[in-house]
Amino acid sequence: MEEQGESEQSIGGGTPSQSPNMTLEKTIEMGEYDPNFLANFPEWHTLSRHIQFQYIKKALENRHHQLLAQYAELHNVLDLRNKPEVWEAIRNMEKQLHHILEEKEKLFAEYSK
Repeated sequence: MEEQGESEQSIGGGTPSQSPNMTLEKTIEMGEYDPNFLANFPEWHTLSRHIQFQYIKKALENRHHQLLAQYAELHNVLDLRNKPEVWEAIRNMEKQLHHILEEKEKLFAEYSK
């Protein structure tokens, strides 16, 4: 959570800034699951811990689906043998998929206390 991998930052990860047009629900829909970022929304603090966790679970699910779709798109590139940059992107997606599973475990442990 606190430390994001280089690969995720290189494709737009890192510490996102909150847009004035973003809502908590839209942020969850976009796959942002970091409780520290979600705490930027005033309504986050009015929610019970249970509801916060339900939002986090939904965001994790959304992010996982997004990563799987991107992974599938990369595998559909024609003639991969001559495109090492696509193989690098595929490995990056694999790292991100693994990272999100680790984050999910951490968050489940944290919110089940």
